[in-house]
This record gives sequence, C-alpha cells and structure tokens, in this order.
Amino acid sequence: MPSSSNDKAPWQQAGSAPAGARRGEDPVWTGLLPAVPPADPAPEPGRDGAPAREGGSGPAEGTAGAAGSGRAPGGSRAVGAADVGEDDQPDAEARRRAALRRDALADEPRFPRLQQVFLALLLPLALLAAAVRTVATPLFLWAEYHRPGFPADPYGFSTDERMVYGSYGLDYVLNWAPPEFLGGLVGPGGGRLFLGSEVAHMTDVKIVLQSALAAVAVLAVLGLVSSLYLRAKAPGAASSALFFGSWLTVVLLVLLAVAAVLGWQQFFALFHSLFFAEGSWTFRVSDTLIRLYPTQFWMDAAIAVGALTLLGALAVMAATWPTAFRRHRALDRVRRRQELKRRLAGR
Repeated sequence: MPSSSNDKAPWQQAGSAPAGARRGEDPVWTGLLPAVPPADPAPEPGRDGAPAREGGSGPAEGTAGAAGSGRAPGGSRAVGAADVGEDDQPDAEARRRAALRRDALADEPRFPRLQQVFLALLLPLALLAAAVRTVATPLFLWAEYHRPGFPADPYGFSTDERMVYGSYGLDYVLNWAPPEFLGGLVGPGGGRLFLGSEVAHMTDVKIVLQSALAAVAVLAVLGLVSSLYLRAKAPGAASSALFFGSWLTVVLLVLLAVAAVLGWQQFFALFHSLFFAEGSWTFRVSDTLIRLYPTQFWMDAAIAVGALTLLGALAVMAATWPTAFRRHRALDRVRRRQELKRRLAGR
C-alpha cells in the first residue's frame, strides 16, 4: 500500500497540480525564461483597412521592400548570409539563463537523512563543550572558593592563595604556555609549587581539553552550514533533527547523573581512565593539585556543567518544538519551492 503524504518529511510532501489546470493561464515570468513563448505578431492592416497583401502593393514595391529592408514577403526577415552568421553565434546570456533554470528544476537536498543524524549527534557534544568552557573561568573558581561549605585547605592555603594558584592552573590548561608556566611557580615556603608529575598531568589536561574544544568548534561550524542548507532546501529537516538531538541530550544527562550519584569515585576514575594513562592522574592529598582542586570542586563543576547543558538542551527543545504553526510554516515554504519549480518547468 503506498504511503500517505503524512508519512513523508515536509520537503517531500508535494502538492502537484492537476494536468491541464494551467493551460489557459497567462504566461508567468520567472526571471529566467517565460513559461509560454509569445505568439507571432499579427500582420499590420493596409491603408484602406484591409490586411496588407503579401509582397506589398505591387511586385516591384514588394521586391524593393524585401531587398531594402532585409525582410521576406509577409514581414518575416529574409535569411541571408549575415543572419546565418548571427544565428551561429551562441547567446551567452540565454544559455546562462537556461542553465540556471535547469539547476533550479534539479534543486533537491543532498543526503538529508545523513545530515539530520549528524545534527542530532552533534548537539549533545556542542552543548557539553559550551558548558565546560563556561565553567572553566575565573568566575566559577572564585564562586567555589568563596561559597559557604567549601572545604578549607588542611595544609594552610588561604582563600586568596588558592585563588592565585588556582588561577594559574586554570590559565595553563587554556593557554599555549610551555610547562614552565606552572613548573616555575614558587610556593610560600620557597619550594616549587607543583611537582613534575602534577605539571605533566596538567599538560595532558591541556592537550585533551583544547583538542576537544577545537574539534567540536569545527563540527559546530559544519553543523551550522548543514542547518542553513537544510533550511533552504528541505524546510523542517534541520529543526526536527535538533529537536531529536535535544531529547538525546536530556537522556544522556540523566544516565550520567545516575551513574555519578550511584558511585562518584568510580565515575570519576572511569572518566579519567578514558583520557589519561593509568597512574598519571592520582596524587596525594598533600599535593598542590588536590589542595587547590579537591573532590568537592570537581563534584560542583560536574553539577554546573550538567545544569548548563540541560538548560541549553531545553532551550533548543523549546525553539524547535514541532507546533502546528511551525509545521504549517515549513509546509508553506515547501509549497513555495514547488510552485517555483512548476513555473520554471513552464507548467
């Protein structure tokens, strides 16, 4: 049984006009070529009101007129050597317009389903990357160190010292400075603030974080281009893909939140084992990294990232919710495209 038009995507629901419905209409100018070529002009009447005879008022006059004006009897142009030369020269403008009309008639979206899958999978990554970059700022660092209940450093760092040293670590993972940016820092006692193993781990964090943000940024640009392409050639396709991607983001966040609540230490260890070598990210409680970024810091950061990602997913969901108004607007854009194609085809 053939599927109904409701089972199709908006850009596939064609509203074909019945055959012969437009035969008696006036030609429509589309900007490229007229839909119906104009008819030949009627012969002009003679002096006495009767139609002029072919060849003029007499044989001599008709012969002279044809020879002098370059037109054959009846007003049509005589085919001469000059006319043949003109006809042999291609009209570049006419060929360009004909090529534009052919391109418009064959204007169909390429791989729409594949692009929809790409957009749906890209949205969770883009929202997560944006949330991570928002949290990795001095403002969040200041809010954490000054919020009530945040654990104090048992080895003597004050809040101001934590803010200074913690900002160095945050700046290092976001800039292009060499390892000496952290390795050369001196603590209150005169010794090096960060051990070599701590600097090496922060270097690994820098590489992973900056590579991930750069990759997502490139994918986001491709996603933007794909969204604009689908919006122009397949109305409704991009919004439906983003709507599905927003729901996918919410589901993934719920699963990650459940895993983190049931076992934070296991979740934290599994996350680090995916990106860092075994043993390179474990430190003593007296090391500077643990004193600056204790477990509570990472728990709060994970909550903030999850909350921002959820807010982004809800915003996209609200902006792409398939309401009746948005469905009708997409179908209206489809009908306008199909009407333009019918005009270009001369129907």
